[in-house]
Amino acid sequence: MASPHMAKHMEADMRRRFWVSFILSIPIVLYSPLGLNYFKFNLPTLIPANWLLLILTTPIVFWTGSIFITGTYYSLKARKLNMSVLIATGVLAAYFFSVLLTIIGGNETFYEAAALLVTFVLFGHWMEMKSRRGTSDALRALFDLVPPQAKVIRSGMEIAIPSAEIVHNDIVVLRPGDKVPVDGIITEGESSIDESLVTGESIPVAKKIGDKVIGGSVNQTGRVEFKATQVGSETVLAQIIKMVETAQNSKAPGQRIADKAAGWLVLVAVGSGITAFLGWYFIAGAALLTALTFAISAIVIACPDALGLATPTAVAVGTGIGAKHNILIKDAATLENTSRINAIILDKTGTLTDGKPKVSDVVAFNNFSEHEILRYEASLEAGSNHPLAKAIFEETEKRGTLPLKPMENFESLAGHGLKARIGGKIILAGTEKLLRDNGVSTELGRGALDRLAGEGKTLSLLAVGGVFAGIVAAADPARVNSKKTISALKNLGMEVVMITGDHTKVAEGIGKALGIDRVFAEVLPADKAKWVSKLQEEGKFVAMVGDGINDAPALAQADIGIAIGAGTDVAIETGNIVLMKSDPYDIVAAIRLSKATVVKMKQNLFWAAIYNVLAIPVAAGVFYTSLGWSLRPEISALLMSASSIIVAANAVLLKRVERKLKI
Repeated sequence: MASPHMAKHMEADMRRRFWVSFILSIPIVLYSPLGLNYFKFNLPTLIPANWLLLILTTPIVFWTGSIFITGTYYSLKARKLNMSVLIATGVLAAYFFSVLLTIIGGNETFYEAAALLVTFVLFGHWMEMKSRRGTSDALRALFDLVPPQAKVIRSGMEIAIPSAEIVHNDIVVLRPGDKVPVDGIITEGESSIDESLVTGESIPVAKKIGDKVIGGSVNQTGRVEFKATQVGSETVLAQIIKMVETAQNSKAPGQRIADKAAGWLVLVAVGSGITAFLGWYFIAGAALLTALTFAISAIVIACPDALGLATPTAVAVGTGIGAKHNILIKDAATLENTSRINAIILDKTGTLTDGKPKVSDVVAFNNFSEHEILRYEASLEAGSNHPLAKAIFEETEKRGTLPLKPMENFESLAGHGLKARIGGKIILAGTEKLLRDNGVSTELGRGALDRLAGEGKTLSLLAVGGVFAGIVAAADPARVNSKKTISALKNLGMEVVMITGDHTKVAEGIGKALGIDRVFAEVLPADKAKWVSKLQEEGKFVAMVGDGINDAPALAQADIGIAIGAGTDVAIETGNIVLMKSDPYDIVAAIRLSKATVVKMKQNLFWAAIYNVLAIPVAAGVFYTSLGWSLRPEISALLMSASSIIVAANAVLLKRVERKLKI
């Protein structure tokens, strides 16, 4: 797909060609048999009318219409038949036959047919380009997010350079109001940065030394310096732009069928023209001019332009709407296939919940104190990025139970918990299964375990020297729209499943609160893909929704992988669809957008197909003898262009679905 600047240039060229063709066509029509017979014009000329028409028509055919002649050359060189072949065939046949009649002194010519055919087709292509450009507002806005210049520190001096010249490890300076030119890590200063145009998050994010910044976001309050880590095509913004471009330029499965049909229709069109000429001239005994008129009309009106536009225009509009609402769809096949989803697996943490749990309960057993439990837990969790670890560490700091205890022989047991030696004792922190597997009985805390799990809280059990010491419970609140999302998905006919590494009772408690009937609990990250396969084996077309990091295998296994709320290159790499915001309702929006786009594809394909089925016999003169129906080539060109414009306009109507993408 061309860049927005290139697309604008191509549209301007098409517009210029159309207006030149249109202006020249006016006197051509007035001096043609069409003008003389229908408009009753009888204007004087200094030279014979047909020679004047030849002079006016030649630049239309060989300059404004040169794109079709050139397209025909390359098509035939590649041994393919496309729409340019039909247009050029119709135009050149009308033109050269008219030149021959002019030379031998004939009265009626087809100059107006050649001129109007080029004019109408150019107009149709111009309108198509306008409709496509109108769907790319979000993409152009993304291009504009990168500032043309940036300030960097080189050789100890702050200088201004074009953003495109920033290289890895450059130190970039941001002042309040500056746009971030590339991705990087803050090395000096603090500020809040508005990332809404990139990630969709409306609240500015506080940034400090060590935090990442994303190109295209806007610095709000303080002066900061950051080291450039991703530049050029490596940045998150560049990857987003590439994804949208790829999606708008890709072909949906339905388009492949349409392309094959269009290829055959070219043969049908040429065959119809030849058959019409042979039938009228040799069998019906019609005049050469009459037979040629029917032949050219059949070729022109059968041009499968509308069929070729049927799905690309809908795809362009659909992906453009998605990008505008921070829903990035990787390709046309994904846009179409998302409508087929009938089962969806939602990762709990970070998808249905905020992913930022807070400690809600600390329960102690066997003469241990809450203070000791938190200190042991925090000691094991030190340095971990797990949300529960952060919650425990924050609670430990809040209660003033630091310093931490020194550890030895530390082990991280994926999906189960942590193990280390502290003060000569083996310390375990994690799931109930971890404690049981290590011979630690948890029956003393059965009542508390059941109660806390039933409340949907995430639990970390602690054992010290083989003795059950206590429980730390954390609540990870559901996102604001999670419950509404589940309800909306069910209304769309989806089977909704939640998957989590939490204890079964905890998971069931959360699922019940959100209205989810089927829960896969105590699932290790590496095993999530197996549960996706389980639903696929049940005959379901499955979507997996996760954060795009530890859910990558499951996202890849799913028929449609949806990475949510990441705004990172990891998510962009792993998901078929990337939801830049952390709002789960965007899942519903993506599915509704897909279903609406597929409806438009089908409508356009039907219109394009039925148009050709009905139009070709009329243009070929099948009903001329019985009903008097006929079409001159220029009228056929107008109808062909009108069908293309109708298909493009129908695709643009897809924008009405936008009001259904929000709650």
